[in-house]
Amino acid sequence: MIIKSATFIKSAVKPSHYPPEGLPEIAFAGRSNVGKSTLINTLVNRKHLVKTSSTPGRTQLLNFFDINERLVFVDLPGYGYAKVPGRVKKEWGRMIETYLSTRSTLKGVVLILDIRRKPREEENNFIAWFHQQGIPAVLILTKADKLSKTKQKKQITAIQNELSVDSEELICFSAKTRQGLNDVWRAIKYCISP
Repeated sequence: MIIKSATFIKSAVKPSHYPPEGLPEIAFAGRSNVGKSTLINTLVNRKHLVKTSSTPGRTQLLNFFDINERLVFVDLPGYGYAKVPGRVKKEWGRMIETYLSTRSTLKGVVLILDIRRKPREEENNFIAWFHQQGIPAVLILTKADKLSKTKQKKQITAIQNELSVDSEELICFSAKTRQGLNDVWRAIKYCISP
């Protein structure tokens, strides 16, 4: 997709703060520090649209971004390890679940996993919940450039077995080499097509 515009709309905590429903929305979810912000910035060909940080748990709100005035990306707070109190993590969980289960313009969720890490129970739970809710999930394995092609294949097999998905459902992505960029866009377009 040719990106003509990518702009921050607003941050939100609860439905009354969300921007008005209209354009199709794609949410981005993943463990803290998995590369969500970097993936979004690479997709829209911007360096600093979404703030990146080496500190896990930096995204603490739902952040809405208008892409080409045709769709909206929603950056969700990361889950798992994050340097925040347990109470805050619980609030994030409620905030994310409320958004995912009530937003009628949500057309799909990009679930991001680090290719070097084995998926945990949260990822399996997320995928099962998406299926139950009828929300299409796009599974992205980030940081692919950190592994050789042989190790990538080995990890893809391990991850597909752990998540009980077909290898075709997993997209290897690298912000550095731009591997998988067109595949991610293709999957997003599929989600938002009528």
